[in-house]
Amino acid sequence: MDCFLSLLGWQGQKCKEKFKHRHTHTYRMPLSRPSLKQVTSLLNKLYPLKYADNSWDNTGLLIDASVATSNEKPRLLLAIDLTEAVAQEAIDQKCNVIVAYHPFLFRKFNRISPETNPQQRTLVKLLQHEISVYSPHTAVDAAAGGVNDWLVEGVSKGSEFTSEVIIRDESNVEGVGMGRLVTLKSPVSILEIVSRIKVSLDLDHVQLGTRNINQMVSTIAICAGSGSSVFSGVDADCYYTGELSHHEQLAYVEQDKSLVICGHSNTERGFLSVMAAKIAENVHELETGADSILVSKTDCSPFQTV
Repeated sequence: MDCFLSLLGWQGQKCKEKFKHRHTHTYRMPLSRPSLKQVTSLLNKLYPLKYADNSWDNTGLLIDASVATSNEKPRLLLAIDLTEAVAQEAIDQKCNVIVAYHPFLFRKFNRISPETNPQQRTLVKLLQHEISVYSPHTAVDAAAGGVNDWLVEGVSKGSEFTSEVIIRDESNVEGVGMGRLVTLKSPVSILEIVSRIKVSLDLDHVQLGTRNINQMVSTIAICAGSGSSVFSGVDADCYYTGELSHHEQLAYVEQDKSLVICGHSNTERGFLSVMAAKIAENVHELETGADSILVSKTDCSPFQTV
């Protein structure tokens, strides 16, 4: 710990002793390096990082807190956003790996100021408790059977339909890429689409942008999170996503298209239980198995309807 604090530019023996004291009173269950490697290999098999948009995304193992030897089994906590509350939940649940859908470390920084920066405060706390962090993000978006296919299932429930990838991955693997375009065999009303989405995402409210509340919908463009770049050049009756800019929203409505905007992380969070089940199905690939695979109870959207 002294070495770590020194590398991060911490000054003063008092500060070092303060964190050393905290460290000696923490309950830690770190994974061994071989065990953590098996966990990350399994996650990469389910949601290959080569499918992520690595031109801007920061995916993979973001914090490696493994140790040389340990008899601990993997205990995973899945969340969309790695907030301070989620980090504390991982500590309380004695987890040794957090699978955070969104990259916890995204922008580079050249100093650590945990007293004023919540993200860096969380970083220090995770390292103290030897909890590793893995982020799959856009690899889950692009993967066949990933979050976008899950959104397709929810919005098309009860209809015969076809689905195609909007932006195919350069690997040209079938079903892999960003966004989905759904074509319903029989049109349904926009209000029925909204109802299906609310049930699928377990939301009481969404935002509907339309000029025609009685519009019938045959084609739906879908993108988890932000659909801005994915929807460019796509013609559909309805656009279903977490967020779009104000001017993008205006442009679609002006073209007599409908929009269903649900909040960025609201289009992703429900998929965590699907991901947890998928990991559990394949946990036999880990030599030690897994102690637990948990979905965070504290992870939530930063917004609420009031």
